[in-house]
Amino acid sequence: MSSKHTQFYLDKQNAKWKGVCAGISDYTGVDVLWVRLGAVILTLAGGFPWTLIAYFGAAWFANKKPIHLYVDNEDQKFWQGVRQSPARTTRDIRSRFREIDNRLADVELYYVSNNKQLADEIESLR
Repeated sequence: MSSKHTQFYLDKQNAKWKGVCAGISDYTGVDVLWVRLGAVILTLAGGFPWTLIAYFGAAWFANKKPIHLYVDNEDQKFWQGVRQSPARTTRDIRSRFREIDNRLADVELYYVSNNKQLADEIESLR
């Protein structure tokens, strides 16, 4: 079962009609104006019956987006990044944890190097 943050939802709060384009926009992080223009251009450029079938299919089968899906805009951007590239997001999170670990090691080194008794106690634990 996938996370509620990585599923496609109809975005009824930002919808013009059924919420499909707004849902695609929310899912991908692309501005809704560009998604709507792309859908219209694709329809007019020869995809007439198929784009409408896909639109109504998505409107029929997709669930409505929960009202409190995201905590804030930063949370929304994070989950859009996860959907676009899970590997990159994982790499970024690992990098952040490595940076935090290095900073904590620097703090530990600072306090240990200035406190001989603490350094001896830590060394005796190893």
